[in-house]
Amino acid sequence: MAEAHQAVGFRTSLTSDGAEVELSAPVLQEIYLSGLRSWKRHLSRFWNDFLTGVFPASPLSWLFLFSAIQLAWFLQLDPSLGLMEKIKELLPDWGGQHHGLRGVLAAALFASCLWGTLIFTLHVALRLLLSYHGWLLEPHGAMSSPTKTWLALVRIFSGRHPMLFSYQRSLPRQPVPSVQDTVRKYLESVRPVLSDEDFDWTAVLAQEFLRLQASLLQWYLRLKSWWASNYVSDWWEEFVYLRSRNPLMVNSNYYMMAARAGNAVHALLLYRHRLNRQEIPPTLLMGMRPLCSAQYEKIFNTTRIPGVQKDYIRHLHDSQHVAVFHRGRFFRVGTHSRNSLLSPRALEQQFQRILDDPSPACPHEEHLAALTAAPRGTWAQVRRSLKTQAAEALEAVEGAAFFVSLDAEPAGLTREDPAASLDAYAHALLAGRGHDRWFDKSFTLIVFSNGKLGLSVEHSWADCPISGHMWEFTLATECFQLGYSTDGHCKGHPDPTLPRPQRLQWDLPDQIHSSISLALRGAKILSENVDCHVFPFSLFGKSFIRRCHLSSDSFIQIALQLAHFRDRGQFCLTYESAMTRLFLEGRTETVRSCTREACNFVRAMEDKEKTDPQCLALFRVAVDKHQALLKAAMSGQGVDRHLFALYVVSRFLHLQSPFLTQVHSEQWQLSTSQIPVQQMHLFDVHNYPDYVSSGGGFGPADDHGYGVSYIFMGDDMITFHISSKKSSTKTDSHRLGQHIEDALLDVASLFQAGQHFKRRFRGSGKEDSRHRCGFLSRQTGASKTSMTSTYF
Repeated sequence: MAEAHQAVGFRTSLTSDGAEVELSAPVLQEIYLSGLRSWKRHLSRFWNDFLTGVFPASPLSWLFLFSAIQLAWFLQLDPSLGLMEKIKELLPDWGGQHHGLRGVLAAALFASCLWGTLIFTLHVALRLLLSYHGWLLEPHGAMSSPTKTWLALVRIFSGRHPMLFSYQRSLPRQPVPSVQDTVRKYLESVRPVLSDEDFDWTAVLAQEFLRLQASLLQWYLRLKSWWASNYVSDWWEEFVYLRSRNPLMVNSNYYMMAARAGNAVHALLLYRHRLNRQEIPPTLLMGMRPLCSAQYEKIFNTTRIPGVQKDYIRHLHDSQHVAVFHRGRFFRVGTHSRNSLLSPRALEQQFQRILDDPSPACPHEEHLAALTAAPRGTWAQVRRSLKTQAAEALEAVEGAAFFVSLDAEPAGLTREDPAASLDAYAHALLAGRGHDRWFDKSFTLIVFSNGKLGLSVEHSWADCPISGHMWEFTLATECFQLGYSTDGHCKGHPDPTLPRPQRLQWDLPDQIHSSISLALRGAKILSENVDCHVFPFSLFGKSFIRRCHLSSDSFIQIALQLAHFRDRGQFCLTYESAMTRLFLEGRTETVRSCTREACNFVRAMEDKEKTDPQCLALFRVAVDKHQALLKAAMSGQGVDRHLFALYVVSRFLHLQSPFLTQVHSEQWQLSTSQIPVQQMHLFDVHNYPDYVSSGGGFGPADDHGYGVSYIFMGDDMITFHISSKKSSTKTDSHRLGQHIEDALLDVASLFQAGQHFKRRFRGSGKEDSRHRCGFLSRQTGASKTSMTSTYF
């Protein structure tokens, strides 16, 4: 994901004008503040849940318990074993009057205490159950008796209808791994890509680190893990994202593709409404293990505010308007009328009014948004110089629920040149024109002139599965629930009484004009240097891999190692993003996919003397190793986040560690990510293939590297998204795409059931195969959803 690029630039975020930035705060103070922020979030969430009637449990459950106690008391039974009589004695006598009222109050107090005790016990029991990770480490497709028992208990203690945040108070905290295990795993991960001399030197540095510094740094991390919600996530957000001074465009944004502005905006606001009421069910891994939902809180009404040395995230409780950009002009569009959400037809009417508005953009207003694509320090300084009127317009943009860009140009798949048009579509979403997205907003909804949609999402507030979940809901709601009339308009009737969208006035001072021009020039250079390539592969997919009794993700990861080796002739550090949302406020961990086992398989495939059975045996070993690394990362036993947190503590303590410095100077020349499909129940993949996301892409983490993402679309298609830098003479996205196709076919041919794939592919020719892969199956008109895609 885009986080790989940010992680590479992590050490750069601790520099200013080439000099090291000292973290002056004492480490104990930083840990104390981290915990304080955690407790504030917990209290805020508690108060919101209490106001909405969902904490500590439904009021109906309290009423049921109180009624049962009253009924027992009426039947002359005392379920309190005398406690209610003692409570009555402590209540005021009121002169001997209201004796019955005292009994009711005593019963209510006893019911409340018993209710709270039972709920607290359930939370503690569920937290203990969710701390079990044995199910994750079991062989694929197998389930032991202890795991079956654990699963039954989790279902019992979870309740019948859990809400979005129901599990938050029961999720365990992310554990701090053993520093010895982390260093051992790190050395194992770099062995395939280092020479003997370099590896020996790294091992010496590692041993020196373990002997001199590791125990002290580890002690601080354990202290933080006890006091704060998560020992690494808040530092990850701050140092990897908010302290980065690089432009957000390409480096820290990801996004997604799909007359559609009215319905899309309405569907997004419906999602926000359900989110506020916690009516979105929590995500369950494999249908049984809840994931942390904390990242959902900042989807809407959120902006990343630039600072000279550090950004911060501003989140509003509510917002009743969206900011809209069209032909260089900014508008404020209300989303509610008389405290109710505007209908899709009314929203379409408002957007049409903007499209029909003939007024020109003010001087430099057209390119103003390029500042959000500039280095963060530059944008922060310009932002401070805005006058009153411009500051009010800026507040309207930053205070919006989200940003909408109505592009004047078409985009998307075309029949005339499907391959090139899909690549151009991807590039348009990843970079745009540099001045038509507000990259600071949590996300920008992009609507092209031919009805195609896209999202550009800022990365710091959440990871891709969160915005992906929202996007799946939006597409399904827009297409299957809201729909369109026969003339292509949103259903319903326009509202002529609605006030027209408010044109925002900026009145920009003369001194920032040059800053806007420089920002636009830099954004165009960055955009023009990114090469995007997208291709669907439909010769086989998840169903074939499942028949081979293998993990689909591991299958692709090992095939990518083979493809990259054929492309570059060498092995490299490989970044694969894995989630750690099994833990409270967990985000991601890195799976280092270039293992010794994968390298052994690749060498065997390139050795003509090796037989297919020998290669297949090595392939299975490599897949098993990758699965073990993935499960370790998900269970909090990864390498990179632990080393990252150790490095941050060393900086607070002003300790120089050559080992940690070397670790964080590594380059990820192959950054990969699988895009999950989280709500298959919303789509019938076989009958409605046009409504399923085709995955996404992101910029490369290294100037001479690749960014590769993939998604399994149903059972028989895999869509790949590849990016690289045009300035590099070592990379070519289309060339790597060809190597990926070849590698997938070569790996599949190792299995008897997959040998016919290569014959089909070779016999029909490359171009015909690409047409079979689905380039021509999507475009059906602007009034329907065509190809959808997700970019990071």
